Amino acid sequence: MTRRKADAALAVNTILWGATFVLVKGTLSNISPILFLALRFSVAAAALPLLFRLPMPVRASDFGPGILAGSLLFLGYAFQTVGLQFTSAPKSAFLTGMTSVMVPLLATFVYKSRPRFSELVGVLVATAGMGLMTLEGPLGSMNRGDALTLACAIAFAGHIVTVGHFSGKMHFETLSAFQVTTAALWAGSLFWWIERPRVAWRPGVIFTVVVTGLLATALAFTVQAWAQQYTTSTRTALIYMLEPVVAWLTSYILAGEGLTRRAAAGAALILGGVLLVEAKPLNPRPHPPK
Repeated sequence: MTRRKADAALAVNTILWGATFVLVKGTLSNISPILFLALRFSVAAAALPLLFRLPMPVRASDFGPGILAGSLLFLGYAFQTVGLQFTSAPKSAFLTGMTSVMVPLLATFVYKSRPRFSELVGVLVATAGMGLMTLEGPLGSMNRGDALTLACAIAFAGHIVTVGHFSGKMHFETLSAFQVTTAALWAGSLFWWIERPRVAWRPGVIFTVVVTGLLATALAFTVQAWAQQYTTSTRTALIYMLEPVVAWLTSYILAGEGLTRRAAAGAALILGGVLLVEAKPLNPRPHPPK
């Protein structure tokens, strides 16, 4: 029953994240991306004490995992948010879905287990789909936003594996607070020199910062830190494959932004690759002991 609750909670996360793709893309015309992340994660870090009973239990051994998870989280969102300036919201969401393909492969390095045949085939199928979605013009060319979004998928895969590895070894409240605060510190210390900060304080900007900060960050990553105590990293990635579908539907409904036939075929191949990777064999890989 607890595992079902954890899976359901992770599914709610996919709805929150998928629905905010088009919201964030629209907001980036009024605010620079890293400054947006600094505000988003700062709002989340400030809100976390309201979610937890204080003081939170903290041990010296918690710092390393929390900082690692937060650094990967910042890298993922930095690549994704900057990339959104140069690619469409639905394409960004589907490329971010490559995270689900990469998680089992990265997990092999952590859990010292060989990738399954289905995982290798899934990577090839998803890579072919990625090519259909992203390659424009001469063979080998790639939109800058697409390349950045692929980098974001690698960082998010590392984040999921990291949270899954440490979620049972430290209090989930501590893991959530450490990673969100670390991401806020990275964004706050970098935005002023890696970009030209700009912001137009319009209602839409404030609304997006608050919604993504409170719901899609503080709440969502606390839920993930709790849920991954009871489910595997691979299963988490499987559930998160719903995110690009939600993003595509939201983008189409709110902004009329869909995918071309070629891009849609590529998206279908990516999802097919994800399903191959996440397919559960008769002897599924157990969640490593905590």
